[in-house]
Amino acid sequence: MNHNSKGKLIIVSAPSGAGKTTLVKHLLDSGLNLGFSVSATSRPKRTGETDGKDYFFLTPEQFREKIKNNDLLEWEEVYEGSYYGTLKTEVEKLLLAKKNVIFDVDVVGGLNIKKKYGNQALSVFISPPSIEVLELRLTNRCTDSAATIAHRMEKARWELDFAPQFDFILVNNNLETAKQQLFDKVKEFTDC
Repeated sequence: MNHNSKGKLIIVSAPSGAGKTTLVKHLLDSGLNLGFSVSATSRPKRTGETDGKDYFFLTPEQFREKIKNNDLLEWEEVYEGSYYGTLKTEVEKLLLAKKNVIFDVDVVGGLNIKKKYGNQALSVFISPPSIEVLELRLTNRCTDSAATIAHRMEKARWELDFAPQFDFILVNNNLETAKQQLFDKVKEFTDC
């Protein structure tokens, strides 16, 4: 067994609107040996989402059952009755398939996974250049009401406080630069 037989874990966390999903998608398309850890959620499926691809959609009851049975690597009740989490079976499946696992998770979930896996995991915090830029991005997405944006901004300020606890902070000022920096960092981590 060589030292590469155990897959690595790449944890990507960020406040909403920092560009996390775009950057994770870029990594998955970049030819690195990565498997995406599909999260579970109890929120309703949105138009165009596929069960098992975007999320594993569970009812709040099913989700609470998984929590009770300790089937989750990390989980959080983001809003009342709206759970998000990582199924242990999914991660194990990817590691068994000799993949490195990439997580697109919230900040608290990311830190919890890092705690469990230590040096086997690289935790990356995607930061907006500033809180003002973030607000602008969220406003320009035109997907949320003013109240939702205000709530996301409040959450973002709170999440930014966790950034120093991550292994690597990537400031997404320019998307192309950020893509390259993230690729280099992940390649270096998965190669060693």
